[in-house]
Amino acid sequence: MDLSDTDWLQQFGPLADLAPSERTPMVGGAVPMDLPAGVTVFAPDQPCNFFILVCEGQVRVYQLDAEGNEIVLYRIGPGGMCILTTLALLADQSYSAFAVTETPVKAVGLPAATFHDLMGRSARFRSFVFNAQAARMADLMRVIQHVAFESIESRLASRLLTLTSGEGALSITHQQLAAEIGTAREVVSRHLKAFEKRGWVSLGRGRVELRKAAPLRAVAASAGR
Repeated sequence: MDLSDTDWLQQFGPLADLAPSERTPMVGGAVPMDLPAGVTVFAPDQPCNFFILVCEGQVRVYQLDAEGNEIVLYRIGPGGMCILTTLALLADQSYSAFAVTETPVKAVGLPAATFHDLMGRSARFRSFVFNAQAARMADLMRVIQHVAFESIESRLASRLLTLTSGEGALSITHQQLAAEIGTAREVVSRHLKAFEKRGWVSLGRGRVELRKAAPLRAVAASAGR
């Protein structure tokens, strides 16, 4: 990724309009990151050395429970940044979760020193960071709400509808679906089989096909009542 062409800044709203005195140190310190799919970007207890801005591709951020079950916290796509990275940098702490590239990723890394310099000198950069942080916190609150207050059935129905846009088939394993909603694979398999018996989905190896979206929407909507 060629950072001499600063068009990448256009993906990050306020950063495109930084004053030259703020833009120059940011661009000068930025490090290009070209990562293939399946790479661990960070893991718990690793030091945080960069503030990462994703330009292309998608990164999955997740944690593991005591039994080793994965729960997806959020995903970072083009124009996005990571709340855990920001927290680690601001508190001078290590990471507390995992991040893995789901697709090839092109990103920009700002060294910790550059990040702290910009936080101190640029109101526009601070606004960008804290606004993005607030939006990502809302994502985390939704995850907490889903796990704490909604049934497995409604969470699974909602996630199937989201991942398939309400129609068609989805290439995904039961284990991956379990990670999406924060439960065990066996629990997801049991509920999927119940959905299949009702004629709502059709199951294959590593594949789920929606057959009747309406009852799934009803189940998903029941979480709010």
